Amino acid sequence: MSERQACKLVDLPRSVKRYRKRPDQNNELRQALIAMAQSFPRVGYRQLYDRLSRQGWVVNHKRIERLYAETGLALRRKRRTSKVVYERVPIAVPVCPNDGWAMDFVHDSLFNGRAIRCLTMIDIKSRFVPVIEVAFSLPGERVVSVLNRLKEQRGLPRTITVDNGPEFRSRTLQKWAKDNDVRLDYIEPGQPTQNAFIESFNATFRQECLDAHWFTSIADAKEKIEYWRNDYNTERPHRSIGKLTPAEEEIKYFDKTKTESLTCEWT
Repeated sequence: MSERQACKLVDLPRSVKRYRKRPDQNNELRQALIAMAQSFPRVGYRQLYDRLSRQGWVVNHKRIERLYAETGLALRRKRRTSKVVYERVPIAVPVCPNDGWAMDFVHDSLFNGRAIRCLTMIDIKSRFVPVIEVAFSLPGERVVSVLNRLKEQRGLPRTITVDNGPEFRSRTLQKWAKDNDVRLDYIEPGQPTQNAFIESFNATFRQECLDAHWFTSIADAKEKIEYWRNDYNTERPHRSIGKLTPAEEEIKYFDKTKTESLTCEWT
């Protein structure tokens, strides 16, 4: 009996009978994706796709999403609770880096339950994180010492957006701001969305660093957090700045200022 007659007899398409499994062309990409996800276990497929693209992989993001789901790497999504709808007002953003910063505190603990605090800062324009100060206690005097250190390293901004915490309301910090001609922009009480840039960064910091590590000591916490900060500034691409890293965004601006005169304004 011919192949055509046999397939017709058992009602089997000849294309199915002749099918031969093709070799897996995504094996190398899958292994690279798994290795990247193991290095950064708290990021989603979009961030992994951006990192792989920076390593030279030329692939559609849909393929990364499919492999991400097939390999069981997808993170569990949190259910969003209903929120009160209110009118959204755009936040003013400086045109150039190092003109406006945002500052806040993040709390965590060591393996034995002892609490630690992290002072986080971010450049609103470039998303560059100049420092994450880690200590058991961070009073106003410690905040001022950190700002003085940054003054020597990269200069000071015109404005720093902060909440109404006691460290930021202290006379020590207010006197420092007046002496250095820096305006402290306090948000309204109970309105953290007015400081949205640092709140967004703190959420990323907690998800990708604090929740992903187990700190055995304050020195161990400083080392791991500093490693993550350097990766955030130099390796982690940001879609809000054209898939550049914060360091590349700053270099792009300062290279531009060599050829043309720019005025820093807020938009």
